Amino acid sequence: MHDLDPLDPAYVADVLSRPPFVSIPGVINVRDLGSYPSATYSGRITKPEYLYRSAELSGITPEGKAKLQEIGVSKVFDLRSDTEIRKYNTPLPVIDGVEILHTPVFQTADYSPEMMAKRYQLYASGKTEAFMELYSQILDHGGHSFGAILRHVRDKPTEPCLFHCTAGKDRTGLIAAILLKLAGVDDEAVSRDYALTRVGREPAREMIMARLAKEPLFASNNEAALNMFTCRHETMMAFLELLESKYGGAEGYIKHYVGLSEHDINTIRNNILVPGDSRL
Repeated sequence: MHDLDPLDPAYVADVLSRPPFVSIPGVINVRDLGSYPSATYSGRITKPEYLYRSAELSGITPEGKAKLQEIGVSKVFDLRSDTEIRKYNTPLPVIDGVEILHTPVFQTADYSPEMMAKRYQLYASGKTEAFMELYSQILDHGGHSFGAILRHVRDKPTEPCLFHCTAGKDRTGLIAAILLKLAGVDDEAVSRDYALTRVGREPAREMIMARLAKEPLFASNNEAALNMFTCRHETMMAFLELLESKYGGAEGYIKHYVGLSEHDINTIRNNILVPGDSRL
């Protein structure tokens, strides 16, 4: 089965009804990054109901807004570019009591037709090596954007936040991985979390494919379109190896690309971890 072929609806409904998934009407692929066990810091888990990841919020319903308020999210970080927001007509929503910050990983210049053509070619191959090149681009450009999230964790340990990109897979997946690795979560669990997007995006599969069909490269190449949205366990395992070897791990990346200190990193880690048992 291809990574974006339809899944059994009963299976999808069952998985989406259980943690780590959270139901926010009008938003897909919402997950709580809490309750993952730390392999490094024994007896501790990532704080439940504090860090949430998702796909874009532009379609959130009034019921979804109420649910977001109910779970206590006070800040949302939108990692999408201006170009994406305009292209798909998916503006930032207005939600009472929730501050929504536009913190794009890529600037408008990075979405030139030439840059996007190169990026799409990499996605279209579906190869792990291509995703590593793409993920290096995200890390190289993402220091400011990811730093906004990390500083929130440092400064607001009692105020839950949510971060998202378009599908909640790549940019969202990388900062989620960095946060989980900072907490000492093992590679296997981080990779399983990444791969859950396979189920989380299923309710929007037709919409995703319809969007891609508007791109010349994908319009005549269904396989390339499918490859763009793969989220394989082994892809994240390869990324975690890249993060360690090229960027000095989560800590090295945060120091050199975000500009935070060892003290900041320790504070962030302490704010993510709580005593407890694991759900896994």
